[in-house]
Amino acid sequence: QLQLVESGGGLVQPGGSLRLSCTVSGRTPGYDAIGWFRQAPGKEREGVSCIRRSDGTTYYGNTDKGRITTSRDKAKNTVYLQISRPKPEDTAVYYCADGAKCRGRVVAGQDFWGQGTQVTVSS
Repeated sequence: QLQLVESGGGLVQPGGSLRLSCTVSGRTPGYDAIGWFRQAPGKEREGVSCIRRSDGTTYYGNTDKGRITTSRDKAKNTVYLQISRPKPEDTAVYYCADGAKCRGRVVAGQDFWGQGTQVTVSS
């Protein structure tokens, strides 16, 4: 069974930097995408970014482009989410999930999810 484990969350000061990791063990046949989601208090979960495992192509929302970067290290089976100049509104639980493909910044056909990692941006 595929497993995803997020790490790297915690308390971050506004304007600092933050990098989250999603370590993936296993692979669902035919599934080629890992997506990052977040859920802020009192809000619905939203897709943040998506990356194709096969070629590293990344997708973001328009409002986050340039501030959020997703990358992968194939040797470590790890996908990263880097947030530059984090803002208080980035406070959320961040999840990664595997899926069949990227539909823009949202991974489609989610299969397995990580347990989530809390990010709090506050001074």
